[in-house]
Amino acid sequence: MADSLSETTPDESGRMDTTPIDLGHIEVLQVLDEQGHVDESRDPGLSDAELLAVHRAMVLTRAFDSRMLTMQRQGEMGTFAPNLGQEACMVGQVWELTKQDWFSPSYRSFGAQIQRGWPMERLFLLWAGYHEGFPPPEGVNDMPFSIVIGSHVLPAVGIAMGIRRRKDNHAVVVNFGDGAMSQGAVSEAMNFAMVDQAPVVFVCENNGWAISTPSKLQFATEHLAGRGTGFGLPSIRVDGNDILGMIVAMREATRRAREGEGPTFVEALTYRLSLHTTADDPKVYRDDSDMEPWQDRCPLARMEKFLQRRGLLTSEAAAAVTAECEAEVLEAREKFRKIAKARPREVFNHLYRSTPAELDAQREEYLRRLDRKGVD
Repeated sequence: MADSLSETTPDESGRMDTTPIDLGHIEVLQVLDEQGHVDESRDPGLSDAELLAVHRAMVLTRAFDSRMLTMQRQGEMGTFAPNLGQEACMVGQVWELTKQDWFSPSYRSFGAQIQRGWPMERLFLLWAGYHEGFPPPEGVNDMPFSIVIGSHVLPAVGIAMGIRRRKDNHAVVVNFGDGAMSQGAVSEAMNFAMVDQAPVVFVCENNGWAISTPSKLQFATEHLAGRGTGFGLPSIRVDGNDILGMIVAMREATRRAREGEGPTFVEALTYRLSLHTTADDPKVYRDDSDMEPWQDRCPLARMEKFLQRRGLLTSEAAAAVTAECEAEVLEAREKFRKIAKARPREVFNHLYRSTPAELDAQREEYLRRLDRKGVD
């Protein structure tokens, strides 16, 4: 579809010139439909082994999400943001990245982080509030995830600008939700990226809700991809529940970044089937019927239909993969439990190089209370 905007610069007579300005074609990409059929002309050509690996990555993401929710409800985990129904979007956006590329995640990105090499026990630590869980693992070019909406997008562009100046052929992927598109920092980031021709891919996970605000109350345009073209960025809309479509879109976007062709904006259309966070109750602001069409578009279900059509997966094999992934998550949980030891005496550490006297006095009182209670 072609978008246009009327030029509003006054001419010499003072009248406004209303000649349409073409903002470029916005492609809507889908490779794998809800019934598991593939558009052969757009098939990314993954090998059988790669297809099975992609499927397993999505199953592992869902198993981790489910276990995290159980642990949170049992008081073993802090507040976190589930990503049920967004597995294809998560895995697909990082599938084409190399170890030299960078990834800057938002807070709903643990599926992508697992794919990038974060041990699951480390992610358990992160969401349980342990500092050790926040720094990226050694050798993983990821930024710590961001809680403040859209705040991580500008630093991601800064990394990409640095990569361009060093003449490295690497890419940066930064993701955020549709709610972040209402933050000025995201618009500033896209503008800086386009002006600098920074090798960054912006991935907007449009899951229909900015916490409790539906898309129709957040933006009046037909789509968000047009925001990218407004800054001059090549932009595309992708079926975010289509793992093959996500891989195709990200393959081209990261290629452009690595070859010096500048940034790309990808709007991934998906849906948040679960909670915004575990502190949220979506029943307050949306009906269960809203989710029904999206349950039929489940990314895992459509991938399994496709693999079955290809003769690569049976129902029994799919169940075995699920069992293996659940066992892997449980193993990570046990590792987490062994290392998740509270250290209350360190609460005041690492705040100041030189601790203010007032805080020193508070620390001494705090330590005395721990002593009285026999807390190590």
